[in-house]
Amino acid sequence: MSKDIDLLTKNAKTYNEPGSQVFKDANTIKKVFSQRKTEIEQAEPTKSSLRIRNRRSAQGDRLTSGATAVQTGSESDEDSLLSGSVRYDAGDESESNQSRLGAADPVNQLYQAIRGSRNAQGQLLAEPFLQLPSRREYPDYYQQIKNPISLQQIRDKMRNGEYEGVEQLEADLSTMCENAKRYNVPNSAIYKRAQKLQQIMQLKRKEVKDDNDGDSLLSSMTPDAGATKKRSYKKNTKKNRMKALYAAVTEAREAGSDRRLCDLFMVKPSKKDYPDYYQVILEPMDLRTVENNIRTERYNHEEAFMNDMKLIFRNARHYNEEGSQVYNDADILEKILIDKQKELGPPPEDDDVGSPKLKLRIGGAASPKKSRPQTTPLQQKLSDLYEVVRNFTDNRGRRLSAVFLRLPSRSELPDYYAAIKRPIDMERVRSYMVQGRYQDVESMAEDFILMFNNACTYNEPESLIYRDALLLHKAFLDARRRLEEKEEAEEGASVGVSVAPLIRELIRSLFVSVMGHQDDEGRCYSDSLAEVPAVDPANPEDPPLNLDVIRNNVERGRYRRLDVFQEHFFEVLEKARRLNRTDSEIFEDSVELQQFFVKIRDELCKNGEILLTPALSYTFKHLHADVDQEKREKLPQEIEEDRLKGEEEKKDEEKEGGPTGGQWSTDPQSAYSQNCSFENSTYSIGDCVYVQPTEANLQPHIVCIEKLWKDEAGEQWMYGCWFYRPGETFHVATRKFLEKEVFKSDYYNKVPLSKILGKCVVLFVKDYFKLQPEGFKPEDVFVCESRYTTRTKAFKKIKMWTMPASSVKLVSRDVPLPVVRVASMFVSTSKRDQEKTEREDVPVEVANGEPGCQYYEQLCYNNMWLKVGDFVYIRSHGPAQPKIGRIEKMWVRDGAGFFFGPIFIHPEETEHEPTKMFYKHEVFLSSLEETCTMTCIIGKCVVSYFKDFISCRPTEFAEEDVYLFESRYFESEKQMKKFKGLKRFSLSAKVVDDEIYYFRKPIVPQKEPSPLLDKKIEELEAKFADMEDLDEDLDELEEDDEAPETPSMSQSQASLTSDMDLPYTPPQSTPKSIKGLSKKEGAKRKINMSGYILFSSEMRAVIKARHPDYSFGELSRLVGTEWRNLESTKKAEYEERAAKLVEQQERERVLQQQQQQQQQQQQQASPRAGTPVGSLMGVVPPPSAMGMLNQAMPPMPGNTKSPLSPFHKTIEILMVLCLFVQDNAYLILHDFHFY
Repeated sequence: MSKDIDLLTKNAKTYNEPGSQVFKDANTIKKVFSQRKTEIEQAEPTKSSLRIRNRRSAQGDRLTSGATAVQTGSESDEDSLLSGSVRYDAGDESESNQSRLGAADPVNQLYQAIRGSRNAQGQLLAEPFLQLPSRREYPDYYQQIKNPISLQQIRDKMRNGEYEGVEQLEADLSTMCENAKRYNVPNSAIYKRAQKLQQIMQLKRKEVKDDNDGDSLLSSMTPDAGATKKRSYKKNTKKNRMKALYAAVTEAREAGSDRRLCDLFMVKPSKKDYPDYYQVILEPMDLRTVENNIRTERYNHEEAFMNDMKLIFRNARHYNEEGSQVYNDADILEKILIDKQKELGPPPEDDDVGSPKLKLRIGGAASPKKSRPQTTPLQQKLSDLYEVVRNFTDNRGRRLSAVFLRLPSRSELPDYYAAIKRPIDMERVRSYMVQGRYQDVESMAEDFILMFNNACTYNEPESLIYRDALLLHKAFLDARRRLEEKEEAEEGASVGVSVAPLIRELIRSLFVSVMGHQDDEGRCYSDSLAEVPAVDPANPEDPPLNLDVIRNNVERGRYRRLDVFQEHFFEVLEKARRLNRTDSEIFEDSVELQQFFVKIRDELCKNGEILLTPALSYTFKHLHADVDQEKREKLPQEIEEDRLKGEEEKKDEEKEGGPTGGQWSTDPQSAYSQNCSFENSTYSIGDCVYVQPTEANLQPHIVCIEKLWKDEAGEQWMYGCWFYRPGETFHVATRKFLEKEVFKSDYYNKVPLSKILGKCVVLFVKDYFKLQPEGFKPEDVFVCESRYTTRTKAFKKIKMWTMPASSVKLVSRDVPLPVVRVASMFVSTSKRDQEKTEREDVPVEVANGEPGCQYYEQLCYNNMWLKVGDFVYIRSHGPAQPKIGRIEKMWVRDGAGFFFGPIFIHPEETEHEPTKMFYKHEVFLSSLEETCTMTCIIGKCVVSYFKDFISCRPTEFAEEDVYLFESRYFESEKQMKKFKGLKRFSLSAKVVDDEIYYFRKPIVPQKEPSPLLDKKIEELEAKFADMEDLDEDLDELEEDDEAPETPSMSQSQASLTSDMDLPYTPPQSTPKSIKGLSKKEGAKRKINMSGYILFSSEMRAVIKARHPDYSFGELSRLVGTEWRNLESTKKAEYEERAAKLVEQQERERVLQQQQQQQQQQQQQASPRAGTPVGSLMGVVPPPSAMGMLNQAMPPMPGNTKSPLSPFHKTIEILMVLCLFVQDNAYLILHDFHFY
């Protein structure tokens, strides 16, 4: 009764929500029952001897401890699954006290590790191993696996105390895993789970061994007195702390309105009112559940309690909009909870309640080192990612994270906090990480991305901080991707979601189950359907189709839709019923198989919960109606055939004089016997013998003896029934036969014993596979399953074996023979390889349609089936990826097809911040709607709304052709806004709907960085690289200007050359212009100059002079602030100056190219009179900015020119002075030579 009461309350608590009235009543019933039971057990009778009272008292104590175990150990199955451990019901717990199921038992620990292990998606790895597969659905499993075992059997053995040690349990678990690996293919999910369980078993086995060694040492030193009392005190202390923390949250009220902040968090939202909540929030939690867990002492540690409380607030922030009341209340309550925990101080440790003497003894014995807190795998991942961002440096070794460590001061940058609504820095991220506020990597990634996005929002796109934020953002995403790839490699998880293998596996499971369906005698119903011909006699032009063709398509994975597979299977069954009588075995078997097919199909599809397919529209009601209709059509014909057949048989009997065909006539003088001897062989009635064939090329006939006699001449005769081999019958080429199969014919005749060649045995099909005749070779043993009628050339199963009993002794086979069927000698190699789909064009009338256009709901165009609502790839020009469009209308005009619908764009076609994250394969609905020709369609795809994307997939599309749609992009506003959903179409019944596969658990779509991130980083890197080159050039120019020039001529020579303009030989020193271009190989490159870069180069020096102690990041921040505070007119002036500087650099670049071309031409020209000496040496000076040669060299005789006029000199000086007025930080001087 105790077990049943506990089961009753556990079922009620499992089904109902915590905090509901039924849940509370279940706890009350259990508590009252336990108290009353304890009172009855501990009650002492008034009249009894001392011995009886003592015995009953001991029994009561023993029962009381069992009841206590029931109270503390009973939990719902859901809780046991969530915690990842194994818990038993009341009966199991009470039995475990007597067997080996103690909590500290190594056998139980190993079993719990296997039973409660989960994968990364939270699924139980041991779920397929709980029960053995059904013998009815998987008969071949028990033929391959000799020692089947499951976790349920292992658990029963544990309760019965059959395991004396861990080694025996480990052997059974290994057998279980090896069985799964042997039966399943290596790439299947069960095979991988078996491998994972074996790895867990090895690790847990080692851990249990180490724990047992340590426990044995501690158990010898730990006193038992007072241990229970101390544990109870410790438990009460932890429980009181959690109650205090819970009360702090539930008693918090809003200042002013006195509103209780926790009201919205007490229970979970209604699934009816908020259905999308349970699709967005994967782990719902409420305060009522937390309160119940505290009361039932389900929290072993305070950390588990805090995790559930933080989960409530994190779910609220994730589902609700930022700034809403629920969002703000969650922040306030979480802060109250953390402050209360700090106020209470650290939670008591395990050592605080131990015995001081025990500590001294343990310390004196071992003196271990001070233990460090264990780092969880999640904490290690978070720490690694944080260090990647913190230690990232650029190519110059500068650490980019210095600016992001702390937020700017409110006094220095008050506008920052006005522009940024959620400021965050790396110090806060680190504190959250230390406090354990991050429950996964994704929550930490959200804060990092928010920090980088804040930096890009506040700072100018061309600033250094903007570039640093992008670089750190990319570094963080790369590190997280490497971490995910490592985890997937270790766990063997596949990347992405693929529905096609799941559909193929579902179809294969359905086919195997139906083909293995057996009757009570173990006969497969599908065996009789092997006689169904592949080519339909009524429609010979149709492609061949039978069970063998379907099996070939299933094995090769050609079925991508369940409705197509069902259509083919039902077509074979309907053909079998059409070609056979209603009272035949094939007809009955086809009906039974079709009923079983519908049953298993609904179980696998969960009536549309897992796979929503048009195949589910065919139900038992339709099947019974079809079978009744077939019988009504065939029964009148069969009755007429039976009448005509009876008349013909009656006429044949009257004509031939007997049912034996006239070949056998009774002889009153013949002597009959049960057996006779001939040539040292004895033959008996019921024996089967080989008879000499009538033709030399034939095999011996097989005859079963029914009569033996000797005639007047003394010759011995026999009379019997002939058995035909498959080659001696007429049958279709697609029919298959059992190995060594023969058929009982309707031919009887007498044969002299002198024609007998030897003995053989024919066994009925029910005995052949289990028994074997003693003293016969295997080649002389045959099997008979059907009879063959020569007149009608038809086969019919034998239900009862009526042959005479044989004298042959039968013994059991060591191993039952497998059922093997072989092809006919007339078999054809033609197979049906292609799927046949019954689709047709579906025209539709449109109210406002254009004249001359025929509109369609479903249309086949260029061998591609299209329907209204489909998404297609549209060919685009250039290297861009194809556009995605939706068909909302389609029509044909003058033989050409057209469609109309909206266009979807990819993230790279929108304007957004480079730090924005997008879902993988995310697209956006644009405002563009186009009419396109169907010749532009290059393929089909799927665009699913977010709710559908995480829960289901169409079965006919690969995962790379499935896109996620959540928002609409407005080009005028350059914004993305949430969109409720696309237009849904109601199509006619003739349109073939898509099959939809629903996941058992919603998937979590991964986000990826913006495609503009790398482009923006490259652009900024190029700009800042140009700035660095300019700074180097300026430094070289300044060094050259400050250095004293070495005179290359005397003063008299200089005076002489002042009035002449002659060719000269330049000095061997490198000119300034050439020196400044040495790194660029003598040619300047174009610089992407902007007003901000020009302003930054000037302002950075000023701020550096004012604050010489500021770091590089602080200087960049102040430069950005000054630029934002600058007037718009001043900004326009800087932009204008930058544009002029770019134009000047372009002119100088063109001039430099012209100089190089002139130099090359002069080098190629032959020397002539008056050529400078330097020219003969291949050195030609470049002209100055005004086209003048350098006049610092002495003149050459014989070639003089007039000196410069004062006017020209003044013009040249003024131009040089104008150039110096420009920003000298970006002025590149050429060889201006003047006096």
